[in-house]
Amino acid sequence: MAQALRPNTAGSLFATDGRPHPVQHALLAVTLVLGVVAFVTAMFPSLHLISSWTGLAGILTGAYGQWISETTRERFGLVLGLGASAVGFFLGMAQGGLFGGLF
Repeated sequence: MAQALRPNTAGSLFATDGRPHPVQHALLAVTLVLGVVAFVTAMFPSLHLISSWTGLAGILTGAYGQWISETTRERFGLVLGLGASAVGFFLGMAQGGLFGGLF
């Protein structure tokens, strides 16, 4: 009868282990915000500095977050943030790069 007392989270995409992960959740939030900023600013060629730097920061925080993540929910959000950061970073690099064509 122990099965009736535990919730079934094994089949859920967003399954959690029931423990708090404050560092992982902070990295998830930062990666998602940086990814959205990088992706949106990449649509404007004059904002290539913002998109390339936020994209690079989002890639780095997302990669570290993937390394220390413990649940599927964290990994799912980190992959979304990493993808948006990478698109913003690459488009920002194509439009002028990290230093705005100084070199």
